[in-house]
Amino acid sequence: MKGNFNNIINDKKPVLVDFHAEWCGPCKEQAPILKELAKGQEEVRIIKIDIDKNPEIAQKYGVRSVPTLMLFKEGRNLWKQSGVLGLAELKAVISQYLV
Repeated sequence: MKGNFNNIINDKKPVLVDFHAEWCGPCKEQAPILKELAKGQEEVRIIKIDIDKNPEIAQKYGVRSVPTLMLFKEGRNLWKQSGVLGLAELKAVISQYLV
């Protein structure tokens, strides 16, 4: 995944990365919110990274708790936050970086 991950986050289109784990309760809360966010919008790509299957990526980006959401564009980390975020909050964050 490491090489693919770098290719994905280097896109000109913003990429929202959901660092999660199967055993994480709050991650299960975040999942349907991200699914709803993905509906009907194509400005942002949303991907999920399981920290247990990809520990090197999680470590590289300083993910210490899950869920952690990060927004990348052209390889740059624009935003990062841990914890469950609502749909309106996510839309507001993303809209700041759509240029």
